[in-house]
Amino acid sequence: MTVKDVKEILKAEIICGEENLDTEVRTACGADMMSDVLAFVKDQSVLLTGLVNPQVVRTAEMMDMHCIVFVRGKVPDESVISLAKERGEIVLLKTPYRMFTACGLLFSNGLRGGCDI
Repeated sequence: MTVKDVKEILKAEIICGEENLDTEVRTACGADMMSDVLAFVKDQSVLLTGLVNPQVVRTAEMMDMHCIVFVRGKVPDESVISLAKERGEIVLLKTPYRMFTACGLLFSNGLRGGCDI
């Protein structure tokens, strides 16, 4: 799956990073606590979150994530968008779906969480 597929599945709008829509993604996670992402997430490509602060971009960068999806139509302010643009490889999207629904849609279309039992 590519970031473009994520965008289409979630009926998302691009905030920035359009040039990276062809990036392949294999896994995703949904979290609002960045400490959980840092502690428990390994090899995830997409982060779904309701947080719109700079820590989200910094966390995604530290974890080598390629895409951040802001749920519930949330839009980060310009400082967050600028930070993502500086990093150059992170796509920011916003979806009208709630996190549970967005995660379910991606899962039902083949994107996994990376911790299959």
